[in-house]
Amino acid sequence: MFHKLERIFTRPGPFEYYTADELWTDEHTSGQMLKFHLDGEVNTSSRNLAFIRRSSDWIASYFKIGEGTRIADFGCGPGLYTREFARKKADVTGIDFSKRSISFAVEDAAREGLSISYINQNYLDFETDDRFHLIVMIMCDFCAMSPAHRRTMLDKFYRILEPGGSVLLDAYSLKAFEQRKEGSLFEVNLMNGFWSPEEYYGFLNIFRYDTEKVVLDKYTIIEAGRTRTIYNWLQYFSAEELEMELARAGLKVDRFFSDVAGTPFDRESGEFAVVAKKH
Repeated sequence: MFHKLERIFTRPGPFEYYTADELWTDEHTSGQMLKFHLDGEVNTSSRNLAFIRRSSDWIASYFKIGEGTRIADFGCGPGLYTREFARKKADVTGIDFSKRSISFAVEDAAREGLSISYINQNYLDFETDDRFHLIVMIMCDFCAMSPAHRRTMLDKFYRILEPGGSVLLDAYSLKAFEQRKEGSLFEVNLMNGFWSPEEYYGFLNIFRYDTEKVVLDKYTIIEAGRTRTIYNWLQYFSAEELEMELARAGLKVDRFFSDVAGTPFDRESGEFAVVAKKH
């Protein structure tokens, strides 16, 4: 028992393990995530519905979205942004790891008669011959990837963008990193049954990596028949650091904002958004 507890409380190296499939492809947790996505009042898996509408209207105006605009939404979830873009006559592709979310998005588009191409795939593996005018990655998905995965994504973005095309993504700021603290928590059915429909014991260990500006939420879920460890990594950025990562992929920053609804940039904000272009 001592050694099991020792493993639970062990601090791994930054991005040493990658377990996105545990969250997005597990039958129970993917259902929980979809429920949060569709709750228009909360900012858990997606931002609240009022923000999404304001954000999508700003994006449509800023990028002059209309008929013939080709958009790729990486991490589209159940299609909350893709359907807004499709309503504006854009040609939209949505890519997401969660089969459950993609199934909902397909059915939702069909009910409204919207033509949207949905692909159920880990977006790190996504390849296409299509070229896009706009790529979006929203809800700070970029922060959940390791440096190597971020390089892969940005190189991919560059390849599949039209010349002059844009990327819009958001990220957690160093101001938000300052607010994160290390700690540990143990609860029966941690997070109110989020991790399993059966009874379980849940451990949460929060590790902060000051040099790398990374935080890990490490969940260990112990059920009667199995034990799982889920690693939820988050990278925090300054505007300058994110600009350098984009530049290495050939993408030049056009503007910074405090969010993907066009709020003027403020370094005190916990998040910020960036528009970068392929020249």
